[in-house]
Amino acid sequence: MNQSQEDYLEAIYVLSKEDENVRMSDVAKHLGVSKPSVNKAINLLQEKGYLIHQHYGTILMTDEGKTLAKKVYDRHKVIKRFFVDILKVDEAVAEDEACKVEHCIGEDTIEKLKEYVESVLN
Repeated sequence: MNQSQEDYLEAIYVLSKEDENVRMSDVAKHLGVSKPSVNKAINLLQEKGYLIHQHYGTILMTDEGKTLAKKVYDRHKVIKRFFVDILKVDEAVAEDEACKVEHCIGEDTIEKLKEYVESVLN
């Protein structure tokens, strides 16, 4: 799973929390990419067993896809919260940088960061 595929999976997860009927055009708009790019990514993610997509239909996440997407989304939220609430980074900058960092941080590190953020802010 590369960074781009994680971004697509996370975007579909976020969009599906708002409306379960996620379409390729929704993903394209959310990520600011072309529909052909979304189509290519959706096909790859479907081949890997993370999504189910009927031609011109709604994109559904498999249980495996939801698990992975939630993991990426949760990493993103912890990192962004650390940047904004502890480091006082501008929210837009924190959003962008959390998206970059979420793909390369290890599980142990993210757990320790999460514990730290919760201990400081709660």
